[in-house]
Amino acid sequence: MRYGKTVAAICAALVASAISLPAQADPAMVVDVRAQQTGDTWRFDVSVLHPDTGWDHYADGWSVFAPDGTELGYRELLHPHENEQPFTRSLSGVQIPPDLTEVIVRARCSVDGWSDEGVTVTLER
Repeated sequence: MRYGKTVAAICAALVASAISLPAQADPAMVVDVRAQQTGDTWRFDVSVLHPDTGWDHYADGWSVFAPDGTELGYRELLHPHENEQPFTRSLSGVQIPPDLTEVIVRARCSVDGWSDEGVTVTLER
């Protein structure tokens, strides 16, 4: 009978650990980027998709990065967009070094952090 109690204890432990694991949400994803040069700076119009659930879990920003990982511009998103998916927000005045021909745009979520995937944008000068 000891075997039955051990199996029951292991099963109970597995169930308890599974219940305590955080739910894996879909990452905030950049689904479209439009980049436009104006003089010496750039404007980025970025569309983000994320299953926002409210103030406790939402896409809270996106950034423009150089290929080496240097952040060139950051757009903070100040509220959830539960009923507006995907949504587009802009950032102007981004300084891009003249030798860069492309940048990477990545989104961030208030719970899960930066997405692993980014969108590479070729800059047309």
